[in-house]
Amino acid sequence: MKILGRILFCGTWGLALIALVAGCGHRLNPSVAAEAAVAQAVDVENYQLGPEDLIEISVWKEPELTKQLIVRPDGKISYPLIGEVQAAGKTVKELRDEIHKGLEKFVTDAQVTVLLLKAQHYKIYVVGKVNKPGEFVVGRPTTVMQALAMAGGLTPFASPGNIAVLHRSGDQEMVFPFDYKDVSRGYNLEENRILLPGDVVVVP
Repeated sequence: MKILGRILFCGTWGLALIALVAGCGHRLNPSVAAEAAVAQAVDVENYQLGPEDLIEISVWKEPELTKQLIVRPDGKISYPLIGEVQAAGKTVKELRDEIHKGLEKFVTDAQVTVLLLKAQHYKIYVVGKVNKPGEFVVGRPTTVMQALAMAGGLTPFASPGNIAVLHRSGDQEMVFPFDYKDVSRGYNLEENRILLPGDVVVVP
């Protein structure tokens, strides 16, 4: 499943484009445009950056400030002139605004562009008796039912009433029950929770 997103925030506008674009005089290079043409947009407004996400930051007419960066495990990036910047937990727009603010004393009227090249942070896992178990990189909030659909659905030998969602928070692991039959019939819809990065759906 392709979930690569190209998200461009430029100047005072927030734009999500999946094509060759020109923004504030900044034009995507051909290779970027070719990839963008087949990329699928992430949820721009809600997606929060995290470790392993690949981004590109550039400033119009300042080519030395164009950098492709991977968000480090500590959630930060290093950017010229302003140093360490917290990226994890921020949307692309929030990061653009922070970079713009940090550059104010170095670049007059800096027109900052931020591209999300690869959304690698939001990974979920579906294991057990599904048709396509494995790791799924998703670019938007995903429910348990959606995750099971991505995994090709349950096999005939699955136990739909005993599915569990495993979520780790620090050193603590929590288990949430999920009854496929009930939810598919419109009951206990609270069990169809939004999965968080790292969550594991176990189908016995």
